[in-house]
Amino acid sequence: MRFWDSSALVPLLTEEETSEAVLEVYLQDEEVITWWGSPVECASALARLEREGGLNAKDAQEAFHRLAILAKCWHEIEPGQVVRDTAQRLLRVHNLRAADSLQLAAAFWASEGHPSTLELVSLDDRLGLAAQREGFTVLDRLDLR
Repeated sequence: MRFWDSSALVPLLTEEETSEAVLEVYLQDEEVITWWGSPVECASALARLEREGGLNAKDAQEAFHRLAILAKCWHEIEPGQVVRDTAQRLLRVHNLRAADSLQLAAAFWASEGHPSTLELVSLDDRLGLAAQREGFTVLDRLDLR
């Protein structure tokens, strides 16, 4: 079981340099945990790719369909006061954006306060560094080569 950041989920939806390696890791994972905002973040990434010409309309539609299917299988950490409080603490300690602090706070909650017990999959260097500093083992771009 691993906690998946949306940056690591997007390569499962559309063809990217890391897609094959990320898929291998995903298929090894019996349970995927992510935060409740991951479907929105993934949709944002796909829409941006389509707007910028990285995906044509047909490929974008297929990617959104894959997102809907995969999201049904994820275990999502719901928002709540503990996650919000943890995210606010993380913003003061690490160089994170708001959404990244919420993701890391959700991972912290999923680990039941013991980050060393849960591996985090992220292709976001800033989030990965903060997660490592919090005690998570991070599977990142270097591990996926």
